[in-house]
Amino acid sequence: MKQSIQKIFYLLLASGFFAVPCFWAPARDYAPGLAVITGIIFAVAFGNPFKEYTSKYTSNLLGATIVGMGCGMNLIKVLQAGANGIVYTLIGISAGLGLGVLVGKRLKLNRDTMYLISVGTSICGGSAIAAAAPVLKAKSHDIAIASATVFTLNAVALLIFPAVGHALNFTETQFGYWAALAIHDTSSVVGAGFQYGPQALEVGTTVKLARALWIVPVTLFISCFVAPVAEGEKRAVKFKVPWFIPGFLIAAAIVTWLPGLFGSEQPMSKYICKTGQFIKDISKFLMITTLFLIGSNLSREKLKELGLKPVLHGVILWIILSVCWCAAIAAGVVNCKG
Repeated sequence: MKQSIQKIFYLLLASGFFAVPCFWAPARDYAPGLAVITGIIFAVAFGNPFKEYTSKYTSNLLGATIVGMGCGMNLIKVLQAGANGIVYTLIGISAGLGLGVLVGKRLKLNRDTMYLISVGTSICGGSAIAAAAPVLKAKSHDIAIASATVFTLNAVALLIFPAVGHALNFTETQFGYWAALAIHDTSSVVGAGFQYGPQALEVGTTVKLARALWIVPVTLFISCFVAPVAEGEKRAVKFKVPWFIPGFLIAAAIVTWLPGLFGSEQPMSKYICKTGQFIKDISKFLMITTLFLIGSNLSREKLKELGLKPVLHGVILWIILSVCWCAAIAAGVVNCKG
């Protein structure tokens, strides 16, 4: 009986984080951060009654919402935003990996945990960890520690970044760049941008997805120069691209160019544009529910697993990179027009 009530309460909360922001506009500014906090509190206090499913399908749900948001974006603007941020992304990833290895060695972390946290911090959180782990042949314990460390910092960033951005009077474009360059996980970038404003959401998402593409070259580098090789074994080059990146680009391409085939004033053209915008709006509200599910994946066990050194490693990297990018944007070093 108790477990049934727990499940019903969990489902009501998850549904509420979709329905309330959808129908009540004032809640949209606070819903993403509140969703993560509520998910964490529920999981720690009562446990996640659907952990088997949320841990397995949350990443796919996140990917689906990102693809859905692509349905309401202009691909040309998306590519321009990605191109504008590519130099900053390269600098950030290089600095993050280099600093991550340096700090990790000073803290005497084991090699796999050090690289997984560094890659997760520098590129795109859990997706980067998932891509690098099989290349490094990392143990499940190291993957769990790195994921929990990065995830915890993502949750913190989702809560404090919008407040700091408003305190510094960042424009939405400035905040979008800062979130995309300094927050690890795509979900937290989207959540923070959603809270700050529509332009911040669009800029943050596009620059972040361009940053996520660096999973491929970084994983190749790890495969060729870092991954362990048994005696007599040849190095195997492995890499993978998260499916939601090409999905996002394809969705944006459809709504950008397909209406032109029918003529901009034709009913079919208007229908495609309206449908794309509707899917984007639904995806934004579904993202809030996804943030609740992500928060509920942080269990007591994961918090106990963290230990001091991995958390210290992640926090040092996160603070240095976040502060440096924030200062660069505030000083105008990073060119954020808008």
